[in-house]
Amino acid sequence: MDNKKYKEYEAQDEDKLWEKFAKTNDQMIRDFFVLKYAPLVKYVAGKVSMGMPQNIEFDDLVSYGIFGLLDAITKFDPNRGIKFKTYAMTRIRGAIFDELRSIDWIPRSIRQKAKQIELIISELENKLGRTVEDEEIAKEMGVSSEEFQSLLNKLSGTSMLSLNDIWYLGDDNDELSILETLEAPENMNPDVLVEKEEIKDYIIDAIRKLPDKEKKVIVLYYYEDLTLKEIGEVLEVTESRVSQLHTKAIMRLRGRLGRIKSNTEIQIQVNLTIVP
Repeated sequence: MDNKKYKEYEAQDEDKLWEKFAKTNDQMIRDFFVLKYAPLVKYVAGKVSMGMPQNIEFDDLVSYGIFGLLDAITKFDPNRGIKFKTYAMTRIRGAIFDELRSIDWIPRSIRQKAKQIELIISELENKLGRTVEDEEIAKEMGVSSEEFQSLLNKLSGTSMLSLNDIWYLGDDNDELSILETLEAPENMNPDVLVEKEEIKDYIIDAIRKLPDKEKKVIVLYYYEDLTLKEIGEVLEVTESRVSQLHTKAIMRLRGRLGRIKSNTEIQIQVNLTIVP
């Protein structure tokens, strides 16, 4: 698309452009949206790349994310009342993490350690009825506090999935992200809406019960869109410490939502690590 044509579309009302595209699937309009929102792919890829091991190339993440952007443009429904940027970021993240899962880049030993910690956190918190401390987790694992902190650093890359990847699976196998539970479409039937409201309440309660700093990391990273470095500046801790707090928060959420899944008829699949 030449610059003159781009500026012509840019001057038009975007909502009307989306309506026209939904009706006509016009290739020129599609190209305009691809060009306009391409920087969003680099932004999301940049956030995802933080905490990833060095063998994960930024350019690869961008290429994975482009597929998510194309998918978002194709499937976006302007009548749902959701901003395209919000919808596209969900799709872009999803495409990136789907590809990361497919290449299975996490060593088996790291996966086993992640599952072990999640299980220990879940069992201890269920037994004690409170949030457990690092020292308690380390003791249960039979390692020192220093060894536990080192392990958290190694696990940080496995926990960078967005909260958009906690899915609700209904009777018709429809998938629903956390963000979608916060604003359910009006045309859903009442029974489905009730179930999704219950899920939203469970998730909100699980996040609310996180330790203060872990809760702040989740809010600042996923809802305020800050980078780990920016969060470190807000909390006055190092970027490495933010990564540790994030990892622990994700593991607590997995454990708590996992218990909900086993104790209720509501189906919740928790996928907060790269590993399915």
